Amino acid sequence: MADKILLITQARMASTRLPGKIAKQIKGKSLLEIHLNRLKQCRNVSNIIVATTDTPSDDFIAESVKSWGFSFFRGSENDVLSRYYHAALPYAPKWIVRVTSDCPLIDPALVDEIITFTRENLLDYGSNVLVERFPDGQDVEVLAFNTLERAYRSATKNSDREHVTPYIRNNADGRGENLFRAANFPSPEDFSHVRMTVDEAADFEMMKRLIEAMGTEKSWLEYTHYILANDLFKLNEGIVRNEGMAKSLKENSL
Repeated sequence: MADKILLITQARMASTRLPGKIAKQIKGKSLLEIHLNRLKQCRNVSNIIVATTDTPSDDFIAESVKSWGFSFFRGSENDVLSRYYHAALPYAPKWIVRVTSDCPLIDPALVDEIITFTRENLLDYGSNVLVERFPDGQDVEVLAFNTLERAYRSATKNSDREHVTPYIRNNADGRGENLFRAANFPSPEDFSHVRMTVDEAADFEMMKRLIEAMGTEKSWLEYTHYILANDLFKLNEGIVRNEGMAKSLKENSL
């Protein structure tokens, strides 16, 4: 693997719906530590960096990440696109992988598959979120660094900057001005009703039961089948997917 591939996961303590969620522990490890330990199993990733904010409340994240042997970057709280861009600059990567830290059981093998898919298809942007069929909590986006740079320099809407990739998705093949070559990584079935992310207390309860039963080393599909077979999805069904994005888009229109 000649190209440098930088994985950036964003993290902060100030969650609106469940403050401090990434510090909550299951079986003696925080959700953030579980998340990072999963990601370090990725075979196609050159470096992993946690992009947090420069607010004092996130000192805990910087200190924790450092103690676990991971790198971090601190930047704007609300302009997350800027935070990603400046986190990436010193590494001069060819590719960026974007995930979020409220997804503790993100599958490293899935990350590797989407990296390969994006590179082999010569895409500017490849992900499994253009068509939402994977469980919420297994979202992976892979983009060329020059794609990130173009978005950083061109995006003006608050929602585009707060959520990093909407400008890219809205200007990709089949949408907008077709500035970027993009494609969706397909799921074998529609599992979009399954939640493996932690936004609310009900999500954490589901995650706690899942990890206590299955541990932290299974594949996304094994976790999904367990959730469905044991009706764990009923613990957090009805929670809106990407509610933060919907809120930002609504504020843009006001």
